Amino acid sequence: MSTAPLARTVGFQAGERNVFFHLLTACNLACRHCYINPGQHGTATLPFATVLAWLKLFARPRQQTNLILLGGEPTLHPDLAAIIKAAKAMRYAVTVDSNGYLFHDLLDRVTPKELDYLSFSLDGPDSAINDPIRGEGVYAVCTANIRRAVAQGFNTSLIYTVSGLNIDSLHRMPELLAELGVRRFFIQVIGLRGKSAVGLPEGKSSWQVDPEQWLAVVPQVAAAAARLDIHVIYPKVYLDLQEPFQCAGLVAENFFVFPNGRVYQCPLCEDYPIHSYEIRDNQLVHREGLHEDRFFPLNIPEGCVMNRLLQPDNIAYGHDGTPLHRISCCLLKQEMRPLSLQ
Repeated sequence: MSTAPLARTVGFQAGERNVFFHLLTACNLACRHCYINPGQHGTATLPFATVLAWLKLFARPRQQTNLILLGGEPTLHPDLAAIIKAAKAMRYAVTVDSNGYLFHDLLDRVTPKELDYLSFSLDGPDSAINDPIRGEGVYAVCTANIRRAVAQGFNTSLIYTVSGLNIDSLHRMPELLAELGVRRFFIQVIGLRGKSAVGLPEGKSSWQVDPEQWLAVVPQVAAAAARLDIHVIYPKVYLDLQEPFQCAGLVAENFFVFPNGRVYQCPLCEDYPIHSYEIRDNQLVHREGLHEDRFFPLNIPEGCVMNRLLQPDNIAYGHDGTPLHRISCCLLKQEMRPLSLQ
C-alpha cells in the first residue's frame, strides 16, 4: 500500500457555514493584486457594536460556524481582540487573515485558545519575490511575526497567492514553511478582482497562469509540503471530465460581508453590485431581482457560470466550440494531508 500523500477533493457539505467578515477596508500595504475595491466595498471601519450585531446575524447557538476576520488589514481594527473573544462566545471558530504586521499587539491581547488560526499572507520564499508584490520590507516583518506566533503557541497558516509573478518560486515554499513551523498551507489562485482586474504585471500578458502550468506545478508542490508534515489546501480550479460541477451557493452557506453592508455568496462577484444580501438596520435582507444567486442553478458546459460571465478570457475552446477545461466553483478545494493526519 502506498504511503505517499494523495490529493482529495473537499466536497461541499450541506449546513456548513463560513462567514468571511471584512471589518474594514483600510490597509497599511498596497499589494499589487489586492482584491479590495473601495468603490464597491466602502471605506468604513465598523464600530465594535456594529460588528457584534452583525456577528449575531450569522451565529448558530447549536452549531459551530467558521469565521474568517479580514480587511484590508484586520489587525488595524482597534477592537480586534475584543471581537475575537466575543465571536468565540457565539460559537464561532475564528481565523484572522493578516498581512503579518499584527498591529495593536494582537499576540499579547488574545490567547491561542481564543484564536483558532492566525493566517499570514506571503507571496514569495524570500524578499526578492515577495516584496515587489506586497511592498518593501514586508517579507522580513511577516516572517518575524510568524516566528513569534509559532513560539507563543498559536496555530498558524500561510496563504500564497499564485500568479504569473511567483509561480516559479512556489516549489521553494515547503522548506520555508517547515523552517518557520507553519503546519497549514493555503495555495490560492489569483482572482481577477480589484487591482488585478484592471492592471497587468510588467512584461506579463496576464496575472494568471495557464491550466497546464497550474496542473504541473501546484499538486507537486502540495505533495512536497505534505511530505514535510504540512497540511495543504488549494483550489480545485479545473474539473476532470467525469466530475460533476457543483456550486457552493446551492449547497453550503458562504457569506462574504463588507463594511458597507453588502453580503455576497460568490467571491467572483465582489466587483459588482449584484450581492444576494445586504445588512440594513442590523438585519440580513435578501435582495430581490437579478443578482448572483439567480445564476447559481444554471448548468453550462464551461462549469462555473459566474466565471463564464465575469472572466470569460479564462476559458479556452476547441475548434468545435467545446471548452478545453471545465472550471470548478472557486470555493471547491483540494487538500493534501500529511501522513500524520491520514
